[in-house]
Amino acid sequence: MARQLAVTLSDEQRRELEHTRDHHELPYMREKAAAILKIAAGQSGRDVALHGLLQHRRPDTVYDWVHRYQTEGLAGLLVQDGRGRKPAFSPSVPRRPKRSGGAAQRGAA
Repeated sequence: MARQLAVTLSDEQRRELEHTRDHHELPYMREKAAAILKIAAGQSGRDVALHGLLQHRRPDTVYDWVHRYQTEGLAGLLVQDGRGRKPAFSPSVPRRPKRSGGAAQRGAA
């Protein structure tokens, strides 16, 4: 049988996570902080993932959040550059110039 994920927080870590849960500008940071606080309060990671958040998450995802928080702190919960879906259109990529002349010039030759 797998052992339950245990999270022990200092008073400072608890305050930091509560502030993040209640006030952070990024919604995903509020969600991750809430999940870690619930696990620290004694709920299982699986229950938090499947029933304790606004959206269902895979339990392994929530476990990854906890492990990153334990090793890297709050900064470990931020999404790293290069992650996620890449934009289909980027305004920084130059567009091909339009050809001068049209069908009228091609047919005149």
